[in-house]
Amino acid sequence: MVHNRCLSKSISDAAWSRFAQYLSYKAESADRALVRVNPAYTTQTCSKCGHREAKKLSDRVHHCSCCGFVCDRDHNASLNILALGTQRLGFALEAPSNL
Repeated sequence: MVHNRCLSKSISDAAWSRFAQYLSYKAESADRALVRVNPAYTTQTCSKCGHREAKKLSDRVHHCSCCGFVCDRDHNASLNILALGTQRLGFALEAPSNL
């Protein structure tokens, strides 16, 4: 049904909504906090120095022109998301300031 142009967006939105409900339920039952983080610019921002550089979707490796940090693009984004989540919870791990 996702291949149906008329229904695909609403089906996908419902699936993500349901997934978020499951995560929230599981976190609550395990006495954990679920922190929602806006993923905007997390692949373009360096997780080490905070420098933001536009990338094409085909660029799979993050290479910072400021500090020289190199890692997989998705791993860089996950480090930024982790930093934003822990920052929102009030822990010491710092997120780049320009996210």
